[in-house]
Amino acid sequence: MNRRQFLSIAGAFAGCACNVADAFAGAHSDASSPIRSLVLVDLDGGNDALNMVIPIADPRYRVLRPSLAIPKDRALPLDEHTALHPSLLPLMSAWRAKDLAIVQGVGYDSRNRSHFRSREIWDTASHADEYRADGWLDRVNGSRGRGVKVIHVTLHGFDTHESQAHRHAALLADLAQGLATLRASLIASGAWDRTLVMTRSEFGRAARENDAGGTEHGAAAAHFMMGGSVRGGLFGAPPRLDRLDADGGLPVGIDFRRLYATVLEACWRIDAASILGARFEPLPMLRA
Repeated sequence: MNRRQFLSIAGAFAGCACNVADAFAGAHSDASSPIRSLVLVDLDGGNDALNMVIPIADPRYRVLRPSLAIPKDRALPLDEHTALHPSLLPLMSAWRAKDLAIVQGVGYDSRNRSHFRSREIWDTASHADEYRADGWLDRVNGSRGRGVKVIHVTLHGFDTHESQAHRHAALLADLAQGLATLRASLIASGAWDRTLVMTRSEFGRAARENDAGGTEHGAAAAHFMMGGSVRGGLFGAPPRLDRLDADGGLPVGIDFRRLYATVLEACWRIDAASILGARFEPLPMLRA
C-alpha cells in the first residue's frame, strides 16, 4: 500500500468513500466486550522505532547515530527521558488525551533478520523455531471468536538501509496523519471507544547507523496501541543502548504475543492460551 492508499483508508472513515458508521457496521462482539473493531497497521520493512520513540536523554543515542539522531530541540517530549519523532506531531493530541499507549522493547527471542520469516512469526504467533501455516487470527475465527470487525492496512517502505532521515520522516508523517484522521473520525461518530488500533512491524532497526545514512535490520521495537478504551502512557522498559545484541539490535523486553493476548482479551474475551499455544500475560493498558 502506498502513501496515497494508506491515507485514503483514514479518509474513507471520514466519509470520502463511506462513513464511519458504515465502515464499522455489523461488528457485534460478545456483550461483555466493548471492542467492536480492531485495526492492524503494519509498518512493512522493519520500522526504526529508535527514531520513532526516542531515548532523548541517553547520550549513547547520539554517539550511535551522529547523523540520524533527532535533535533534542525538534523532538516531541513525552517525559524527561522519552520523546517522539517530530513527524508524529498529529498524534500528540491522542497522547495528551491518554488514549495512545506506547509499548517499548517488543519482539521475540532468537531474533530472525529475514523479512519473510519474521513476518511469518508475527502472523502465526509462533516461536522462532516453530513453523505454522495458520495465522493467529485464523485460529480466532475458528474458535467462537467472531463479531469483531478486523481491518488490516499496510504502509510500505520502512526497510531504510540508506538515506533514512528524509524517507523515515515522511513515512512517520503519513502514519501519524492517517491515525489522527481515523481517531478524529471515530470520535465524531462515537465509535472510538469501541475501536482498538495496533501497529506491527517484523522487527526494529539496528541502533548504530550505517555508512549509507541508514540502518540495518534489528530486533526489538516500540509499538503503538490506540483507542478510546486504551489507558495511555509508556509501557515496557526504555531501550538499553548499552545492551545491544551482536548485530546491534535492541534487547527484547516484551514478547510480541503479549500484545496479542491483550487484544484477544479485549476484543473476544477468549482464553489467549488456546490461540497462542502458551500463556502470555496481557498488558495493563486497557480501561476496565
